[in-house]
Amino acid sequence: MTQPPTAPIDAAAPLLRNRSFLWLWGGQSISQLGAQFTNLAIPVLAVSLLGATEFQVGLLNAAETAAFLVVGLPAGAWIDRLLKRRVMIAADLVRAVVLATIPVLWGAGVLEIWQLYIVGATVGVATVFFDVSYQSYIPVLLPGAQITDANSKLEATDQVARIGGPGLAGALLAIVSAPVLLLVDGISYVFSAFAIWRTKDSEKLAGPAARESLPQEIAEGLRFVFAHPILRRITATTGVGNFFGALAMTLETILILRILGLSPAALGIIFGLGSVGGLLGALATPWITKRIGEGTAVSLSAVALGVASASLPLAGTFPTFAIPILIGGVLLQSFLVLIYNITQVTMRQRLTPPRLLGRMNASIRFVVWGVMPIASIASGILGTAIGVIPTMWIGAAGTLLASAFVLFSPITRMKVLPSEQLPDPRAEEPRPEP
Repeated sequence: MTQPPTAPIDAAAPLLRNRSFLWLWGGQSISQLGAQFTNLAIPVLAVSLLGATEFQVGLLNAAETAAFLVVGLPAGAWIDRLLKRRVMIAADLVRAVVLATIPVLWGAGVLEIWQLYIVGATVGVATVFFDVSYQSYIPVLLPGAQITDANSKLEATDQVARIGGPGLAGALLAIVSAPVLLLVDGISYVFSAFAIWRTKDSEKLAGPAARESLPQEIAEGLRFVFAHPILRRITATTGVGNFFGALAMTLETILILRILGLSPAALGIIFGLGSVGGLLGALATPWITKRIGEGTAVSLSAVALGVASASLPLAGTFPTFAIPILIGGVLLQSFLVLIYNITQVTMRQRLTPPRLLGRMNASIRFVVWGVMPIASIASGILGTAIGVIPTMWIGAAGTLLASAFVLFSPITRMKVLPSEQLPDPRAEEPRPEP
């Protein structure tokens, strides 16, 4: 017998008066700002301080994302058996401790590229557990009517962090070395763990009698995703798009720092200015989906994202105009990604039964993030064999083709994406009174 869904605490409270949401929002705002330091510091550390080759950069990116491929599916089933709040706190603390080892090793003069692989892989595993729990936690914390608004607010502050974080990190790199910046991210994860500890929810776990074996529960999550025609097409577009996007993005640091000869500070400023588009996308998504429809917004943003992904190889092809091309490309891509993600993630949260939230998110992430380590290794091999810029052109072309899964489907004509939960085959049937 499955546990009936429980109403979130403070379900009737306005979103901005819900203390638990405000704690979650504040903690994520700080940790996302810290994460921008790591996103810049690790590739700069690898390329500039350790002299990593194209293949080594590919391996590093693969190590950071391999966890979604290796433990993504069982993580979803485990998370559905655990309290998501506790999982997120533990994942934050693990990331804080592991990141702190890099400046310690650097200070001792023994830091090597293989140690970055281990740190990246460990942080990746913790991130799998955190992200799957986090995407499954909003429907536990808030009523369905507030989910879209909550996702927009969380994504908006994420983009604010992406605007200020890279620029601030780039400026700090002119003063301190990259390993020192990782301490900031570690501290931000500690704050995030504290903020999540302060949230209150009413999540209750199903009893052992309601559980099946781990393989059966993993299979149930996969069936739920791939049996749904809309989830299946969105997963295909996102997965194929992420594969080809990672093919290009893996070599981005080498293009900017080594081929174009720009500084780490310039790299941070480019990312920061470009991320203004993400903030605008988060703020504009509710208005856009109301004007043209949720399904149309998903399809058109996927197509436009494929076109915008050509900015990286264009910058390498026309180096005189590289900086404005890079800023414009990052700005447009950030804008479009937010429209696409807010709309389709909200739809996924609305239609999934509470007991399947973790497995649904894990099943989708297994595909859409699991392809990225494969793409990262392929990018390192192709970058070595045919060059950085040709590899990026292949990535851009593939990203555009990925949009076909949603563009040529009923999704494009939908004003409102499905929001009703599918029938739960394990829900107890009502029985007549004797």
